[in-house]
Amino acid sequence: MGPEESVVGADLLTRVVAIDIAKVSSVVCLRVPDSGKPGVKRQRVWSVGATTAAILELGDQLLDAGVERVVMESTSTYWKPYFFLLESCGLECWLVNAREVKNVPGRPKTDRLDSIWLAKLAERGMLRASFVPERPVRELRDLTRLRTCLTQEKTRHKQRVEKVLEDAHIKLSNVATNIFGMSGRAMLDALVAGERDPHALAALALGKMKPKRDALTEALNGQFNDHHAYLCATLLASIDHLQQQIDELSVRIGSALEQMEDLDGTRGDGETALRASALARLDEIPGVGPATAQVILAEIGLDMSIFPTPVTSRPGRSSPRAPSSPAARTSADRPARATPGSNGPWARPPAPRHAPTPFSERATNGWSNAAATPRHWSRSPGTSWRSPGICSPTRTPAS
Repeated sequence: MGPEESVVGADLLTRVVAIDIAKVSSVVCLRVPDSGKPGVKRQRVWSVGATTAAILELGDQLLDAGVERVVMESTSTYWKPYFFLLESCGLECWLVNAREVKNVPGRPKTDRLDSIWLAKLAERGMLRASFVPERPVRELRDLTRLRTCLTQEKTRHKQRVEKVLEDAHIKLSNVATNIFGMSGRAMLDALVAGERDPHALAALALGKMKPKRDALTEALNGQFNDHHAYLCATLLASIDHLQQQIDELSVRIGSALEQMEDLDGTRGDGETALRASALARLDEIPGVGPATAQVILAEIGLDMSIFPTPVTSRPGRSSPRAPSSPAARTSADRPARATPGSNGPWARPPAPRHAPTPFSERATNGWSNAAATPRHWSRSPGTSWRSPGICSPTRTPAS
């Protein structure tokens, strides 16, 4: 496609490239100054395949053109080959959120027009780069996210086991809090092995489950047959396999975290050896356990200097702040959502209902609604529970 020329105003960047990402091929828009016409941009739009060779060839072309920045949208995982390969060529790559680069409503939307729009936003400095961590953090993030997926899949299999037990009229979950504990798992294995006597199954209870043997005997008296045994055996084998994979991932995550801390310099001889690791410091936060701390480090990394603002936050608030005076405290200091029964410092009981206004002579023994004190529209003194932060008008209903 031949170059297109357009006159632009004062730009922050003079040589930019925008890529509209797709799976098979992407559209590239290159905007550079015209050497013969001051203030005029020469624009070129063409398609590039998503293969490694095509992207590396694109990187050589952009280096020859003296491109200052390459901008692309975060489209699924298809942006990764373009981002990392072009970055390896020595180009500055920016990944931007597609929500922040929406096209103007009413304009036609195509891949070609999207790449041009993205390039114009980039050269005017109207975009903000997303956080793309280094390779060790990315690999750690892949491990933690895979562990989360496997944990969710294991939970789904456990729910399927309980569904099979309900189909067999086995009410084990009504007595045992966790049917996959030591006692519950022993009973499940015995059912799969062919044991059907509820007394023999209840005798497998251990620890705190022993006093519940009478209730267990009644709950285990069902219609469990060979079909249910086959289903439970298959699901239990899947649960055990998933648990083994989760344990292996946890070991690998721990090793990856130790390597990250060694590279970051938080571990070693001298004074740094006295400092606690990042995982231990996060574990000190109330409500954050070792697994959650690993996920936090995988998502934000160890270098906090790359974030322009503190990443700490509280529910419903962007960051803690201390007003200088009581008059400066506004509704922004309150949580984003509260309920009448919550125990938070800003919780309050629901407003009492007003007494109904008499509206008929028969119901009020001669009272008329005109005798009642008129009430005008007024705003409620507190925040409405239906819409946090918005006061709703209230008045006495008319007759």
